[in-house]
Amino acid sequence: MSDECIFCRIINRELPGDIVYEDDRVVAFRDINPQAPVHLLIIPRRHIPTLADVSDDDTELLGHILQVANVLAGKFDVKKSGYRIVNNCGADGGQVVFHLHFHLLGGAPLGRFA
Repeated sequence: MSDECIFCRIINRELPGDIVYEDDRVVAFRDINPQAPVHLLIIPRRHIPTLADVSDDDTELLGHILQVANVLAGKFDVKKSGYRIVNNCGADGGQVVFHLHFHLLGGAPLGRFA
């Protein structure tokens, strides 16, 4: 855990978060600045700064995160219509909070990337 990491503080209940799912490996909560009707963040409990910082030991964790995304897509009724999973890696990739996280977006047509 990083004492200064906002996501670590949400995990530890030091800051409020609208948590919609948690288990022993990950926590998911609503984004405070949603970009779609459904906008959730799925994060590992263990502090990993970026996707570039994962190791071979994290392969199972990454698979688990995607399974949780699939479960949440069903729970939030976007599984059939479609959803997007996004990870921003590093400052140039648009990452703002340096704790590995994946955005699950859905609930409306999201358009295409250029």
